[in-house]
Amino acid sequence: MAAPPARADADPSPTSPPTARDPPGRQTEKSETACEDRNAESLDRLLPPVGTGHSPRKRTTSQCKSEPPLLRTSKRTIYTAGRPPWYNEHGTQSKEAFAIGLGGGSASGKTTVARMIIEALDVPWVVLLSMDSFYKVLTEQQQEQAAHNNFNFDHPDAFDFDLIISTLKKLKQGKSVKVPVYDFTTHSRKRDWKTLYGANVIIFEGIMAFADKTLLELLDMKIFVDTDSDIRLVRRLRRDISERGRDIEGVIKQYNKFVKPSFDQYIQPTMRLADIVVPRGSGNTVAIDLIVQHVHSQLEERKLRWDMAALASAHQCHPLPQTLSVLKSTPQVRGMHTIIRDKETSRDEFIFYSKRLMRLLIEHALSFLPFQDCVVRTPQGQDYAGKCYAGKQITGVSILRAGETMEPALRAVCKDVRIGTILIQTNQLTGEPELHYLRLPKDISDDHVILMDCTVSTGAAAMMAVRVLLDHDVPEDKIFLLSLLMAEMGVHSVAYAFPRVRIITTAVDKRVNDLFRIIPGIGNFGDRYFGTDAVPDGSDEEEVAYTG
Repeated sequence: MAAPPARADADPSPTSPPTARDPPGRQTEKSETACEDRNAESLDRLLPPVGTGHSPRKRTTSQCKSEPPLLRTSKRTIYTAGRPPWYNEHGTQSKEAFAIGLGGGSASGKTTVARMIIEALDVPWVVLLSMDSFYKVLTEQQQEQAAHNNFNFDHPDAFDFDLIISTLKKLKQGKSVKVPVYDFTTHSRKRDWKTLYGANVIIFEGIMAFADKTLLELLDMKIFVDTDSDIRLVRRLRRDISERGRDIEGVIKQYNKFVKPSFDQYIQPTMRLADIVVPRGSGNTVAIDLIVQHVHSQLEERKLRWDMAALASAHQCHPLPQTLSVLKSTPQVRGMHTIIRDKETSRDEFIFYSKRLMRLLIEHALSFLPFQDCVVRTPQGQDYAGKCYAGKQITGVSILRAGETMEPALRAVCKDVRIGTILIQTNQLTGEPELHYLRLPKDISDDHVILMDCTVSTGAAAMMAVRVLLDHDVPEDKIFLLSLLMAEMGVHSVAYAFPRVRIITTAVDKRVNDLFRIIPGIGNFGDRYFGTDAVPDGSDEEEVAYTG
């Protein structure tokens, strides 16, 4: 007989548990009020507020209009739809995310317990995945039954376990997933699906969280929230009437006919599979503390540190890769480099000659796109055997903020090109690049993607940007990384991690200094182009854009 689960059953604190301020746009699966852009997928970043005084302009980026996917507490911000860099200097996954399963009866307080765990963990990247999103699509007959409270939504057969398992597997691997959005009023899936990413911690909650053997194997920790049946009934009545538009008679009928029998038959027996049982749900703060301590110890074992030293030393003395193409250093090109590298160059001249180089770089990059033979008829009535683009579409993706300066040059030579943006910022405590904002066109997986960043030093930000594109099913050999200036270190790092990505630049400098800045370099391109002040060493700004 299996050992019974541990019960964290101590006297809870008499005070009410802390609650998080949940802005409408947080992308947890329980939220049905998220403001989502219909034409793009986005992960919003938080940036320090812009002051109203007359101090010099500081390095920043434009704010996104949509609400950020986050959970705000009194002390910090927790991103609930992003992911940390689960990829090392080789471009491969380091450690899987830590997955917590939360089971228990309907209205037992699973979501509240999940949020309390998130707050107490002090981890910046979390995904809260609800089983409620994975109800199966009902047939017309089942829809009719549901409308009259005659369909059992508390039965294992009501859930799409295949989709749940595949989604959780991808999240644990740090990949992006599409999650259905369920409408409890109409008992149907909405047309638009949400995009989520893996994270430090994934919390999966649902009444049938422990009902499938394969699903159980994906969970690193299993918690059962045990709440009195009378309390659960009162909560369900309040929720279904106020939030889901049901009448009291229908809710009670459904509870007696389906909810209670299913709990006794399918849900309560899974309590023995749990590692920890939490009596009284969110009121049991001692249990929450015990859970958080265990998760902390597990995360410490899985910790990833972005190893800049490994990036710097991995490919010393190696020849430059064959996937690299450097614009021919003609006297004209070298002359423009001389101007933009000169620290005495005015901002106007820096912008002018940078734009000229960008145009040349993009024209050069387009020559690597696939072309096929085609024949056209000239105005003189003669056939001309020429070439035409053999792909479906070209999409540009800029790494904010310096990369967006290359967008006008791309638009000038590629008619109707689609544009996406990515913001990657440095975690000031770990030195790791982290994804904070993402907006990509739909169906990007079929396109040739031109990834733009003005300078690449270590390659860390470029590697994460490539990884994001791969997460969205863009083939590696359809990605073109363009940069005005690269360090050999960055070239080797990207080429080693992603050997089929084409790397195109106007110049490659030999080394980076101890601060991982390109030498001799060009300075901070974004500051020189936008006329902003560099962030000094020891600045108390929360986040700095990662341009390397």
